[in-house]
Amino acid sequence: MKIAAVASAMPEHYYDQPTLKRYLREVVWRDAPALLRRLDSLHDHVQVDGRHLAYPLERYAEFSTFGDFNDAWIAAATDLAQRALETALERADLAPGDVDAVIFTTVTGLASPSIDAKLMNRLPLRRDVKRMPLFGLGCVAGASAVSRAADFVRGDPRAVVAVISVELCSLTVQRGDHGIANVIATGLFGDGACCALVVGEQREARGPEIVATRSVFYPDTEEVMGWRISEKGFSLVLSSAVPTVARERLGPDVDAFLASLQLTRRDIGSWVCHPGGPKVLEGARDSLGLTDDDLALSWESLRKVGNLSSASVLLILEQTLLRRRPLPGKLGVMLAMGPGFCSELLLLRW
Repeated sequence: MKIAAVASAMPEHYYDQPTLKRYLREVVWRDAPALLRRLDSLHDHVQVDGRHLAYPLERYAEFSTFGDFNDAWIAAATDLAQRALETALERADLAPGDVDAVIFTTVTGLASPSIDAKLMNRLPLRRDVKRMPLFGLGCVAGASAVSRAADFVRGDPRAVVAVISVELCSLTVQRGDHGIANVIATGLFGDGACCALVVGEQREARGPEIVATRSVFYPDTEEVMGWRISEKGFSLVLSSAVPTVARERLGPDVDAFLASLQLTRRDIGSWVCHPGGPKVLEGARDSLGLTDDDLALSWESLRKVGNLSSASVLLILEQTLLRRRPLPGKLGVMLAMGPGFCSELLLLRW
């Protein structure tokens, strides 16, 4: 089982953090002086320099209802999903007709038929493609979807599975929510899409082999992270416990995963880690006994584009393949955490 290619697709609209803060001050929360007094410190704390947005900044004033935001999400998500899939297929020297299954994941919008169905009408995908839309896994979903794709191709060694993640976090912002979690979200989360192509062992591919995967669920942690969905849309649940869970659990869980394969952390040469936020990355770093250099691409991704929820770990995997180019045969671990609360671990051989 291999990841034959990974490709990202970012919206063309990119804004630096000062521009976004100015928009929030002058348009979104101009009548909330108490909130504005905390805006700079909360945004500076997330260490994000800028982010891509699905639409030009001035368009967001046109959206007022949950329906408006969700309709905008569907349109932009379909375009980005198509771009990511087409680029990944080109990199893997595959055609749309080679795809046997599509796993589409998001946690920032709703669509039925799902976005993968809309792709069926845009691209020459086969009519017998198996579609598996995922919703609700949040930041862990990029890694989880790759794991589920590996499960699929294990049963069908000739199969090609397209894992597509689209997250448009800018279309979930709650203007009437002055809570700290929402204010942090307006500085931390960005928009983007990624596609990873997972192929069975009977397919030739140049990418990393998926050696093993493991899912870990943490009981009674439902309130650590997620959404409360109402007539107003998506309201973020983001607890201060997230970095603590990362710090306390990632090291022991990775050790147990590797031990089941007769390995230790010393055998791992590279780490593909969902960035979360600064405190989450620091917690992961300390729990795993790593350095900031080990997680350099995660820190860079956070700084340049923010947290893209499920798409982030796939973006970092893409950058690892394009820029770090680990030596063939070396081992790496890909990991992410998300609502549940849970984590997903993958052992890769480059």
